[in-house]
Amino acid sequence: MAEGNKAVVLQMIEEGWNDHNLDHIDEVVSSKYFNHMAVPEHQHGIAGARHIVEWLVAAFPDTHFDIEDAVADGDMVAVRGTASGTHEGEFMGIAPTGRHFAVQHVHWFRVAGGFTALAAGAWYALAFVVRPFG
Repeated sequence: MAEGNKAVVLQMIEEGWNDHNLDHIDEVVSSKYFNHMAVPEHQHGIAGARHIVEWLVAAFPDTHFDIEDAVADGDMVAVRGTASGTHEGEFMGIAPTGRHFAVQHVHWFRVAGGFTALAAGAWYALAFVVRPFG
């Protein structure tokens, strides 16, 4: 079970986040999905998960998540890696700068019935992402 759950999460990251395939998000995210990192209006459901990908890709069209570690225990999956991209669209009110970024991140997911149901995470030094652009 744990390895199957890890496969669901890794496929979501690769196909949904890295390939920017929103149709894949529909296939692997639960309608009861909850994202602790998102603003309240985008925390819930498939639409919220899709919005986050659209939002990141609008600001960083080459957004990519390299996964360096992934572990699963029951229905929980944790991943650690590096997120990178180039700031080519508005991000949190900051005009595009053309600068490249790379930051470490950790995400935790809960998988239920083969669907990603929960996401929580931390971006190391998020200020590093914003500071160079402002």
